[in-house]
Amino acid sequence: MKQLMYHIIRLALALLPVMLTVASATAQIRTVYQGETIELSVVQEGNNTYTWDLYNDPSVNFATVDGNALPNEAFFVAGNTGPNVQVTWLEAGIYFYRVLTVDEEGCTNHLKVGMLEVLESLPTADLELKPNEICIGDPGFITVTLTGNPAWEITLEAVNENGDVTDVTRYTVGENDPNPFEIQVNPTETTIYRVTELKDKYGNNLDPAASATLTVHPLPVNSRIYKVTQ
Repeated sequence: MKQLMYHIIRLALALLPVMLTVASATAQIRTVYQGETIELSVVQEGNNTYTWDLYNDPSVNFATVDGNALPNEAFFVAGNTGPNVQVTWLEAGIYFYRVLTVDEEGCTNHLKVGMLEVLESLPTADLELKPNEICIGDPGFITVTLTGNPAWEITLEAVNENGDVTDVTRYTVGENDPNPFEIQVNPTETTIYRVTELKDKYGNNLDPAASATLTVHPLPVNSRIYKVTQ
């Protein structure tokens, strides 16, 4: 019985620093966005080596269980060893990261755990007209500026002053395509152009709220020329 109690107390003492670290990390949670790559780092001490792990489940024993985050949730860009590592976060949610320190003698004497929240990242679009007014028959140009992670899929809708949809066009913008990019339009009446849906690599924004109005002026009416008799 004494031997069993000794092991229980020893295990509790070993896990206490981990639980305290998690509690501290919870109070100072770090936030990033989907698709973002950040650096996790500790101060190099002597010749110690460092190994990092990522977790999607806070109920595991961080002292004994290796990372369980899936590659489609988060991944190390160039390996998980060293005092500094780069991590790319792909899925929204709460995650934990652990760094395990091993000294020159091969002893593990330090464990640090942190908490991080990955926020959903929705792409946005901004529309700018050049010019804002044209004469009927002249072209107009819409400059579209995108945020987010390529590739994008954009749905652009054209609506006249009566609220009727006159055209719906979908565009794909790849990683190597210009951003901002330009669209030529040739409306025959004043038209509101608006983005109704915008997708990027990580999200689908169903309410981009990007719009611009192109005013179209009619041509003057021709009148007959009469010869004036002197």
